[in-house]
Amino acid sequence: MTEAEFEAYTDYITDTLLALLAIDSPTGYTENAADFVQREFTALGYVPQRTVKGGVLVCLGGEREDDGVLLESHVDTLGGMVCKISDSGRLRLSPLGGLEPNNAEAENVRVVTKFSGAFEGSFQLKDASVHVNGSYHEKARAFDGMEVVLDEDVKKADDVRALGISVGDIVCFEPRARVTRSGYIKSRFLDDKLSVAILLGYAKYLKEQGVVPARRLWVHVTVYEEVGHGGCASVPAGVTEAISVDMGCVGEDLSCTEKQVSICAKDSRGPYSYEVVKGLIEAARRVGADYAVDVYPHYGSDVEATLSAGADVRHGLIGAGVYASHGYERSHREGAKNVLKLLIGYLG
Repeated sequence: MTEAEFEAYTDYITDTLLALLAIDSPTGYTENAADFVQREFTALGYVPQRTVKGGVLVCLGGEREDDGVLLESHVDTLGGMVCKISDSGRLRLSPLGGLEPNNAEAENVRVVTKFSGAFEGSFQLKDASVHVNGSYHEKARAFDGMEVVLDEDVKKADDVRALGISVGDIVCFEPRARVTRSGYIKSRFLDDKLSVAILLGYAKYLKEQGVVPARRLWVHVTVYEEVGHGGCASVPAGVTEAISVDMGCVGEDLSCTEKQVSICAKDSRGPYSYEVVKGLIEAARRVGADYAVDVYPHYGSDVEATLSAGADVRHGLIGAGVYASHGYERSHREGAKNVLKLLIGYLG
């Protein structure tokens, strides 16, 4: 393809990402986001299906059914769950996934009740006024010392319960998504909605360009990755290789930038398939995708859940470079484009 065509697909990826980021989807509350993904695949001409767990599984075509490839990304994000309603009418949270209270402080939230709609608020340190709390700077930012302050006239726990808010309700954090003039993409939850958008862009490419890959391709958009079991099930028959398309890490002692596609050689759970890693590097070189190879010190992926569940497959992990993971994350359009180039070079 020409560079202009790659730019057009990157535009689609970026627009799709922004639409998906606008849909709240903490782990355990993913139906609306999964509906969006299913509709997008259907609009592109595919026949996606929902798994019992709530994910989206779709075949992208391809020839060799006995040597298939499964691409895994996840639409679930970090968030919180109401675990206590305090006497003052504030809400104590239990985290969903690896949400860090240090960088969630003062974020706007939506409390999604089971039967009474959603209510706005903010996540604050207890006694959050600097002009009142003399030990504000010394207080540890931890979930037992922070609370959701509802934007409702509530003064006690019964006021909160009267709204229909109860223990077990989901708390969604504002993503604050934006794309800068220089092409940087900033938002919470680029992990892993950026990769979901990239896989939709890849599916669009296959359909519009009339490409039939040599191997049968599947996409599984999972909904429980952030709590460790997203990729444990729904591996189609004939799949011999599974690749997580997730975020690439950017940070100290790593070589990847936000503009590159990261190829992970090893993470906290062990090495990825040497054959797959080598093949990904060869494909990146062949198609001119700007890439980096790194070892991630604190990371686990959907595809490792797939292996842990007993699947006999080779495995790999790629993704656009993302800085400040599990916080206010940043990537770049070029990173998304380089992932797309690598998928095309490696799979067809």
